[in-house]
Amino acid sequence: MELPRHVIPKRLASGATAYYYNVPTKYRPLKCPVSNEPLGTDYGKMHGRAKVLNEQFDEWDQARKGLPISGVNAPKYGSVDWLFREYKASAAYLEKVAARSRSDYEWAMDEVCNVRTKSGDRVGDRLVKTISPRAADKLYAMFLAGKGKKLPEGKQRLRTGEKLVGLCRKAWRVVHRLYPAEFPADLPFPWDGVTLKVRAKAKKPAVTREEVYAFAWGAIDKGYPEAAATAVICFEWLQRPENVVAGYITWADYRAPSAPSIIKVAHHKTGTIAPHPLEETDEDTGEVRLFYADAEEVLARLPRRGLAMVLMDIGDGKARPWRYSSLNHVVTRLRKSIEGVPAHFTLDACRHGGMTELEEAELTDGQGRALSTHKTQQSYEGYAKRSTKRMLSATRKRHAHVLANKLATSIQNGAPEGVQNENQPEPKSAANASG
Repeated sequence: MELPRHVIPKRLASGATAYYYNVPTKYRPLKCPVSNEPLGTDYGKMHGRAKVLNEQFDEWDQARKGLPISGVNAPKYGSVDWLFREYKASAAYLEKVAARSRSDYEWAMDEVCNVRTKSGDRVGDRLVKTISPRAADKLYAMFLAGKGKKLPEGKQRLRTGEKLVGLCRKAWRVVHRLYPAEFPADLPFPWDGVTLKVRAKAKKPAVTREEVYAFAWGAIDKGYPEAAATAVICFEWLQRPENVVAGYITWADYRAPSAPSIIKVAHHKTGTIAPHPLEETDEDTGEVRLFYADAEEVLARLPRRGLAMVLMDIGDGKARPWRYSSLNHVVTRLRKSIEGVPAHFTLDACRHGGMTELEEAELTDGQGRALSTHKTQQSYEGYAKRSTKRMLSATRKRHAHVLANKLATSIQNGAPEGVQNENQPEPKSAANASG
């Protein structure tokens, strides 16, 4: 087989052939930024990755020689466009940015690169070295104004400005680690220290248990048990909706023969699996108490079309996973036609509602995080809403504390009852005693 340029094969002890991308050593003294890299044993994947690495090598080599950059839509080496392309090819992006969030990242990168400066050129065409802290401040002001956008008078894109500055700060740091020579040595991170304007941050909505089950049974009646089950799973077992739709929860996780009273819920973001108990047996009476009877009744109406719990029927006995956006559209359509379901009902709101219920139940921080598998108290607190029930519970406890203090103070300040020397006969004087 013909191998791509700079790729060498090696026979492993197992007999398989592994491939390695190996830049010729003569380019190392010239500070070639493209690193050597193992490409695995799959020929197809190796070929694709080697093509990307060779394109990066050619761009660097042509820029080194002062030649124009070739290739279709190839960004200029060292430009802001190039920086974002390298960021999207990095492990920091591929492993840390969820698939459902990447379209938002793409939009944000385009917003940054397509900003026009006073001279009329695109920011994306400018070299990374030309973006100074002063330039970053000016760009932030442009992000807020949204030049070319139709905004109400006096309105600024505060949230958008935060997102774009945060993205730039992250991308600059990731790519600087890989290509330090393309950044100014004195101030490589111009986005650090950009002063962001204060804004009132909106809280994501949360729905109640009654609203979740009103939606679930309404969705089942209308022929969408998958939407019903997803809402219930997000609320009761706190799984992220994109994980439910992607097949992270399976029938093998639910009352398996090896764990008949457990449902295992995987959380890809934290890399944990939460084994939620479904029942317990009273040791004295032998009575079985179901913890999630309502949820299991909904799951009983969910067709088993494959290993994953939530699958779309495509006919002829076949099924495939739902697209997350498609199921969200179904939820939006259903909530408008089901009585008792609020306009802010979403699958995310179901999970937020379940987190809020943990707080309303007055679980400790450790108990709540055991169920949600959040690793930090800060991330856990961000989901629990300050609902009326939570406020009422806190007010009751505070009021009881005030009453207890008042009672203790009144006792302390009250007239002390005499105990010693009270009602004792008046002592006789020494003279009377002698007389």
